[in-house]
Amino acid sequence: MKRIIFYISISLIAVNLSGCFDSAILDEVPLDFASPENSYVTEADFNSAVIALYDQARLALSDGEHRPLDHIYGTDLGYNGANQLNQRFGSYLATLLPTSDPAIYHWRQYYRIISGANIILNRLEGSKVSDQHKILVEAQAKLFRGLAYRNLAHLYGGVPIELEETQSPKTDYVRASREEVYQQAANDLEIASANLPGITEVRDGEISNLAAYHILAEVYVSLERWNDAIEAAGVVIDDPSTSLMTERFGSLKDEPGDVYWDLSRRYNQNRSVGNTEGIWVWQYEVDVPGGVTSSSGLSGPMLERDHSPRPWSFTVRDPSGVAPFLPQGVSDNTGGRGIGRFRGTNHFNYGIWQYDWEDMRNSEYNFIRDVAFNNPASEWFGLKLSDKMSQFRVTLEDTIRNFYPYQAKVTTPGQHPSELYDNPVLKTLISSSAGTTYSDQYHIRLAETYLLRAEAYLGSGDSQSAADDINVVRERAKARLITAGEVDIDFILDERMRELGTEEKRRLTLNRLGKLYERTSKYCEGYPGVANFGVDVQPYHNLFPIPFSEIERNTGAVLIQNPGYAAE
Repeated sequence: MKRIIFYISISLIAVNLSGCFDSAILDEVPLDFASPENSYVTEADFNSAVIALYDQARLALSDGEHRPLDHIYGTDLGYNGANQLNQRFGSYLATLLPTSDPAIYHWRQYYRIISGANIILNRLEGSKVSDQHKILVEAQAKLFRGLAYRNLAHLYGGVPIELEETQSPKTDYVRASREEVYQQAANDLEIASANLPGITEVRDGEISNLAAYHILAEVYVSLERWNDAIEAAGVVIDDPSTSLMTERFGSLKDEPGDVYWDLSRRYNQNRSVGNTEGIWVWQYEVDVPGGVTSSSGLSGPMLERDHSPRPWSFTVRDPSGVAPFLPQGVSDNTGGRGIGRFRGTNHFNYGIWQYDWEDMRNSEYNFIRDVAFNNPASEWFGLKLSDKMSQFRVTLEDTIRNFYPYQAKVTTPGQHPSELYDNPVLKTLISSSAGTTYSDQYHIRLAETYLLRAEAYLGSGDSQSAADDINVVRERAKARLITAGEVDIDFILDERMRELGTEEKRRLTLNRLGKLYERTSKYCEGYPGVANFGVDVQPYHNLFPIPFSEIERNTGAVLIQNPGYAAE
């Protein structure tokens, strides 16, 4: 009720003021409470506003077990194995509606970012900020606005474009075309890439010109401006401060593993530790204000909780009647505190590796396919699940949730915060609060830039250069190299799965290419215990629906719904 009263009050104030003949009233600056008039004045004010954009973007793309994971559930990457048809894309027809949370949340979150950026840009000119700092703040705000418009275009197609601070209710929005939205994103990102500092001049997690160039390259691909995309991606790739990591490094470099495994170990994502591959990394700290993650509850990126299996749920006992797995999540290759909800497709788990099973990214360190019994009291202790496979593959839950191949990058074996260990010796985790992926998270990584440029080369008709870029990534993985004749968009999409996996916001990639329906209907098996396996994706799902609430409140013009969706 308070929220409704607030909006009505603001509307009434706007109406009353519009009829007042003394315009000076409108220029009054409140002195005893924060307002836009007194909150956007100094460099510190604008820096705080930009930090809010970081926070909103991280929330949309990385935090929590719901909305960021909308981008991997129900794709060629994986599906909801928990038999939840009306959420997490267990069923498209039940989940993706004009009134559903995914459609509403992403729309509103990106427009919050756009609104915040517009306020910054509108207030910047009349502020006390130095000219030099104005250039920086403008570039930062335009990167976030460009990112938001890019993602809206990927998800919804054409959307309304708003470039001014909205100071009164507006109900006559109309949709621009998808191409126009991409062009607006390009306009913003061109300014950002030209004016943001270089990657060696920013702190860990801070946006640089290379982050802007990477996003710009993807927008150019979406506009089929192939040569511009090649050039923008080339700025990132050719920068002397960036390179793929090819040697062991970081916090566990002396432990068994490989360089791809090192990329995702805790503390290893940032330039300050020698990682020259991270272009933009979301920062997380445990029990630190603003650090998001906590030792007392679930917060932050929760890929461990969703993608890791739950072998502790097996009901099988050894001949003495003892459970071979400890009863809680464990910080080793049993997956931490996983609940086995995001089950990878067979294409992700097996199909993409048929090209080269010895690919480093499919090694025993990176794609966990077997697990040792970890209960010291069991006579099977030290044996592997594969040694007793027939007994552990009896029920549907055994295969779908209790154990399946999963990516090691979603968890931090042996590196969970000390506060989360119920038993520090056995490394059993406190079940009520563990489940977060306790590491900084890549938003942009150089390997993806190579694959993005390969896509641009392919679009331009240069298959050999596309193969060359793909092979840079594959060579690091010590994988079989590809020939120019083998390159097509599906190979690039498979290579993105091999290299990025659950790290990628897969839906954004598939939607921008119009491949969501094709690849999901082909590769996503879905939950075997429900009608049609819950995989009822339709061609029109290549775009999200426009939220009905936005259509309904837009009384001054028609906000046209995407084809295939009901009016409400």
